[in-house]
Amino acid sequence: MLSIFNRVERTFADIDRVVFTALLPTFARFIFAATLAVYYWKSAMTKIGDGLFSPSVGAYAQIFPKSMEAVGYNPAELTIFHTLIVISATYGEFILPFLVVIGLLSRLAALGMIGFVVVQSIVDVYGHGLRDKDIGSWFDALPGSLILDQRAFWIFLLLLIVAKGAGPISLDRFLVRKSALGAA
Repeated sequence: MLSIFNRVERTFADIDRVVFTALLPTFARFIFAATLAVYYWKSAMTKIGDGLFSPSVGAYAQIFPKSMEAVGYNPAELTIFHTLIVISATYGEFILPFLVVIGLLSRLAALGMIGFVVVQSIVDVYGHGLRDKDIGSWFDALPGSLILDQRAFWIFLLLLIVAKGAGPISLDRFLVRKSALGAA
């Protein structure tokens, strides 16, 4: 019995080394591109105002809903801190998904996206007032809640990229190979 167990473990270790080390991070980036990248890019587009550093009123309302309500939806009444956060978040929604998709600085970009998802979830709950049904709870047999269920999958997908890297079809891998050739 033990030899069967050992044989199965060796077989899966070989499969892991050959297939999953290459396939898993590449597939994770593909799933991210197919499901979340366009979501974030569309969200970023709603935040673009009249210029590169002039976010839309909607950008402020999405990121600082209570502050915007307090100032009558006039972003000029907010501080430079608010503006810097909104500009950073807008560019983050463009740049971080792009880096994950092309596999450039993918571990850092995925880590940044995890932070983005966490902050986005906090804003959704405390800023936009999402309630129990949308927040959900784990182990409730209802897998569709916006925050605890869906975003847990998002974070898991991104953690896979943080842990495994971008995979063989990525700019990260290309640059590593190129620098190894240059060092030789």
